[in-house]
Amino acid sequence: MHSSNHIKFANDMNVVGLISKNREEVQRLSAWCKANSLSLNVDKTKEMVVDIRRAQSNHSPLFIDGSSVEIVKSTKFLGVHLAVNFTWSLNTSSISKEAQQRLYFLRRLRKAHLPPPILTMFYRGTIESVLSSCITTWFGNCTTSDRKTLQRIVRLSKLTALWTTPRTPHTHSSLPCRLERGAPFALITASIRHGMEVISLWHC
Repeated sequence: MHSSNHIKFANDMNVVGLISKNREEVQRLSAWCKANSLSLNVDKTKEMVVDIRRAQSNHSPLFIDGSSVEIVKSTKFLGVHLAVNFTWSLNTSSISKEAQQRLYFLRRLRKAHLPPPILTMFYRGTIESVLSSCITTWFGNCTTSDRKTLQRIVRLSKLTALWTTPRTPHTHSSLPCRLERGAPFALITASIRHGMEVISLWHC
């Protein structure tokens, strides 16, 4: 997938590799930083070990310049919470909390008697954008409970804005998901091809 084990985005650096080689990569990265007058912040550096073997063994922590790197069960990568057991409940919970916080402001706008087009714009920019962030990565493997949590937020947004949702087709041909014109909360009909199966993003 990558020509290098180093994945960099802005000032965020990730090293991915087998345990047998990961320590060598980290040492090379540390040496490169020193040679280029840079330093690694060990306090902000985390290690997540993914081991799918039945008989798991304890893994000794990494050391950078004599300081040990904390081993964690989950981490946040480009806005998505990754768990060591490959579940997405933590990510869904984080998204739900953020969307619910913004739902409060949608209620405030409704109380201020703003027109539906403004409420639609606010929903798309602040709530829908959160719910659909990297959705092609995590939604297909969400549990039924997690999906219901997300659907509940969409329904609450719809009720808050007092819109009606007409019947919509079960599939949509393009991403990112957009609320159809004239049906602000008729999102959730898009489908994407994920491997060999077609998964429905969600349906109101």
